[in-house]
Amino acid sequence: MLSALLLLVCLLSDAMTDVPVDSAAAARTSAPEGLTLAEEEELRSELAKVEEEIGTLRQVLAAKERHCGELKRKLGLTPLDGLKQNLSKSWHDVQVSNAYVKTSEKLGEWNDKVTQSDFYKKTQETLSQAGQKTSAALSNVGSVISRKLVLLSCYPNSLFSFQSRVVGSRENSTEGLHSPSGAGDKPPQDNAPF
Repeated sequence: MLSALLLLVCLLSDAMTDVPVDSAAAARTSAPEGLTLAEEEELRSELAKVEEEIGTLRQVLAAKERHCGELKRKLGLTPLDGLKQNLSKSWHDVQVSNAYVKTSEKLGEWNDKVTQSDFYKKTQETLSQAGQKTSAALSNVGSVISRKLVLLSCYPNSLFSFQSRVVGSRENSTEGLHSPSGAGDKPPQDNAPF
């Protein structure tokens, strides 16, 4: 409940910062203690001038933003280009920040410690050997496949013969798939173990 009340107060105080002070309403309130009537009038006059300047600056800013948008449109710059530029600048700002620099230094120190450890060196050596053995095995498999393809290209009839043997054995198989139309009136038996 208290947090909701604090949130409401924060929202109202933020909303009130952009609301101009009504001079007539301000004049109805009593003068703060320690201020003479002349000082109060001078402060109210200065406040009115500052509020007028703020309004003028908002109008100038809006006009400048419209002009900027027109120039970007004429140059063919899209909002995506602006986003890329903003992200690039933000990433650069992060990289030069003290927190990023200190974190990078600390990670570098940890990296040095890890890479100098015996466990890391043994693991690296084991993985290197495994990679070499895997590479050699794949190279041998590739060589065997290449030789077989060369043989098949030298003897094209052997591929046809192999294909006919595979297809013929499937057609002659008694355990192969049966067509439902050849089953007659008997439903197919389900020999599944479950």
